Amino acid sequence: MMKLKTQPSFNGYAIEFSPFEERRFAVATAQNFGIIGNGKQYIMDVHERGEIIPFREFDSRDGLFDCSWSEENDTHIVASSGDGSLKLWDIHARDNMPLRHFHEHEQEASSVDWNIVRKDCFVSGSWDHSIKIWNPRMNRSINTFREHQYCVYSTIWSPRSPDVFASVSGDCTMKIWNQNEARAVSTIRAHDYEILSCDWNKYDENQIATASVDKTIKIWDLRNPFRERSILRGHTNAVRRVKYSPHSDSVLASGSYDMSVILWDLAKPEPLTDRMEHHTEFVVGLDFNMFVEGQIASCSWDESVAVWNMLHRRR
Repeated sequence: MMKLKTQPSFNGYAIEFSPFEERRFAVATAQNFGIIGNGKQYIMDVHERGEIIPFREFDSRDGLFDCSWSEENDTHIVASSGDGSLKLWDIHARDNMPLRHFHEHEQEASSVDWNIVRKDCFVSGSWDHSIKIWNPRMNRSINTFREHQYCVYSTIWSPRSPDVFASVSGDCTMKIWNQNEARAVSTIRAHDYEILSCDWNKYDENQIATASVDKTIKIWDLRNPFRERSILRGHTNAVRRVKYSPHSDSVLASGSYDMSVILWDLAKPEPLTDRMEHHTEFVVGLDFNMFVEGQIASCSWDESVAVWNMLHRRR
């Protein structure tokens, strides 16, 4: 396992591998656990010698809580900020100033995700209960959706449909949206407590996982939204992040406030296949590398970033 510390007092919030460079990933951080202070957007590389090498960092006046790589430009990354703004950087720019600054959310922008099908837009969710669609070439948002009754914690595009995305909220619901329609296509009361994360199965456009403060992950079939397909239990505190593998239709990973990362395989009778406890604080960021099968990265409030391969642990 490779590990690297961020700068002191900068706590990890989100991590994402590049869709263009197999060794590159980004980490969004917030100072003082995001309560007060600045943010830093890190760009890092996994070196062939087996170590993590910082490549670039960008400063923000407020904490950064999520990040997403552009799907149409290999040097662009967007991050969501505690002041409600979204910042777009070019990692090869001579200075550290954002290329673009989008500011319409009235409270913390908690999530951002680039459309992997259309590639020309991204979606953001905020504590102001709203969701917005953005084109990086336009000054204002394309569309705004307001149906959630509490903070929106996660917004994720469908891996198959160019216009469909999912959102989850502290109002205990997951909503499925088509950006061409004014109202949500579907609303599911997925948990009895706040839902912090969701992700689509990369091989099944009808399957979504949700992660909640209730310590569980639920697997949903959108064709039967009245009851979850399965419930994954194993965490002892709120589940902060859930991600499906890009290499398997049954494998996913989760990070939790119990300071662990769990790997699951839905095809096995006992789906919990591995538990990692390499962090000493809340695990809030998690991602799979689409270019390297089994490679996972995590970040935590313990100011550390970790990269490892789950296939090597099974040998």
